[in-house]
Amino acid sequence: MRPTGQLHLGHLIGALGNWVPLQQRYDCFYFVADWHALTSDYADTSRLTAHAYENVADWIAAGIDPERSTIFVQSLVPEHAELYLLLSMVVPVPWLERVPTYKEQQENLKDKDLSSIGFLGYPLLQTADVALYDGQFVPVGEDQVAHLELARESVRRFNNFFGEVLVEPQPMLTKFARLPGLDGDKKMSKSLGNTIHLSDSAADVMKKVRSMYTDPKRTRADIPGTVEGNPVFTYHDAFNTNTAEVDDLKARYRAGKVGDVEVKTTLANALNAHLEPIRQRRTELLSAPERLREIVFDGSARARTIAVETLDRVRDAMKIRY
Repeated sequence: MRPTGQLHLGHLIGALGNWVPLQQRYDCFYFVADWHALTSDYADTSRLTAHAYENVADWIAAGIDPERSTIFVQSLVPEHAELYLLLSMVVPVPWLERVPTYKEQQENLKDKDLSSIGFLGYPLLQTADVALYDGQFVPVGEDQVAHLELARESVRRFNNFFGEVLVEPQPMLTKFARLPGLDGDKKMSKSLGNTIHLSDSAADVMKKVRSMYTDPKRTRADIPGTVEGNPVFTYHDAFNTNTAEVDDLKARYRAGKVGDVEVKTTLANALNAHLEPIRQRRTELLSAPERLREIVFDGSARARTIAVETLDRVRDAMKIRY
């Protein structure tokens, strides 16, 4: 994840919810992509390292185990940059320009100058991020498949020149559930201000939920409402473990027999029940900054041991060993 701000419920559902169970079956690497953050947020780096530590605290609070998985920071393993540079010698520029999100991001972030080499090359840096650890599988949603396909093509091209040096990664498609924003926008995004953060207090969660977009046609509680596509019920389905309660609310909502206040209050209570243990663990971690720093640096050292071995293999294959 890029350390560009506080993590929110979208990260919990879309990424962390998929990451945590993978630890039971695989040797997993989870890293703070601080160089990737610079591709679009290079103009203000004042909160970069703070966000990095806070994000790691959120990961661990959500269930990532630093004893079982490798947690590290990208820039603490400089081999990422070296492999990226070596890959850039053989990968054509048009391959990078055709990545769908390249032009999409330029359109969506018109307030930022994204004409840098770093922004153009970020999919290739992602390739290095994976190939450096002989990554066999990458958990991705369908919207990220194009990035991974570029990585696969880049690895194949590199291997065509220098032999079977790097492992071609395979996609591990996830459900990658996408939560709508509180305002009804199709995506929860901190840039739109429509998020609930993992660090939000119980009172903040209640306040935000009460302001959520719902069925606009329902101006009174006795008017039948629409459940399908209603963000409030999308959140209920994702976080309220009391399915009988959710089914009852849906039935009464469709019949015009329950008000938005009850539906939203019930949702806020369910969200707070889900978030409270995460908030507690997060607070404990952030109150022990030296322990958090130790986790990050120990994980980065473990990652670098593997990265150095990969780069030795790459240099040998390219015959640039002195």
